[in-house]
Amino acid sequence: MTGSVTVVGLGPGDPDLLTRSAEAALARAEDLIGYIPYVARVPERPGLIRHATDNRVEVDRARHALELAAAGRHVAVVSGGDPGVFAMAAAIFEAVEAGDPLWRTLEITVEPGITAMLAAAARLGAPLGGDFCAMSLSDNLKPWAVITARLDAVLRADFVVSLYNPISKARPWQLGRALALAAEIRAPDTPVIFARAVSRPDEALRVLTLAEARETTADMATLVIIGASATRLISRGDGVPYVYTPRSVPA
Repeated sequence: MTGSVTVVGLGPGDPDLLTRSAEAALARAEDLIGYIPYVARVPERPGLIRHATDNRVEVDRARHALELAAAGRHVAVVSGGDPGVFAMAAAIFEAVEAGDPLWRTLEITVEPGITAMLAAAARLGAPLGGDFCAMSLSDNLKPWAVITARLDAVLRADFVVSLYNPISKARPWQLGRALALAAEIRAPDTPVIFARAVSRPDEALRVLTLAEARETTADMATLVIIGASATRLISRGDGVPYVYTPRSVPA
C-alpha cells in the first residue's frame, strides 16, 4: 500500500510548542482528520482536505483515516497535546487490530507532542519532579468504579496525580468526587494545581490547597494536578508560587 497515516500531537496550543517533525508531517498530509477544535488549529493550504468531526467518535475517525490511507492517501490524524496520552494514537491501533488485515501493512507513525501535564508543570516549576501518574476522569470508556479504585491506589502510594478530562457538562460531579477521595487520604494543605488552556491566550493558573480545591470549578480545558506529601511551594512576587516535588524520598 502506498498511503500512510501519521498521528500528530499538536501540543498544548502555542504554535511555537509544535515540534518540527510534527510540522513536517502536517506539510506532507493530503488529508487532515480530527476533532473540530484540533483541525481548526492547523492552517489551511491548497491540496489539504479537512475532515473535522465531533467528539466521542475516535474509533470511527481512526477507521476513516485508515480507509483513506489504504486508498493511497497520506493522512494526518491530529490530537491536542500528545497523541499517545488519552488521544488518537490508541484509537488508530485499536482500529488496526480489529479491522482489515491489509491495514497492518500501512505505514503508520506517531509524532509526539507536549502533553498538558508537561506544559502545566513547566509553567509552575517542577511539580512532576518525583514519581507521578496520569489519569482521565472521563467514564465514557471505563467504569467510574475502575477510576476510583485506581485513584485510591495512586493516592495511597503518594504519587503526584495529573487528572485529565476532570469535568464536563454531561458529568459535572466527577472532579468533586475525586477531590473528596483525595481529602480522605491526603493532608488538607496538599497543593493542587488548576491549569487551564496552558500556552493559549486564555491561560489561567491557580495553586490551591486541597481544602480550597474542593470548592473550585473547572472545565474540560483544565488539567488538575494533586501534589504528593513531598510537594513544596516557593512564594514569588506575582502571587503564583513555584511548585516542585523533590526527586529524593527519605528512607
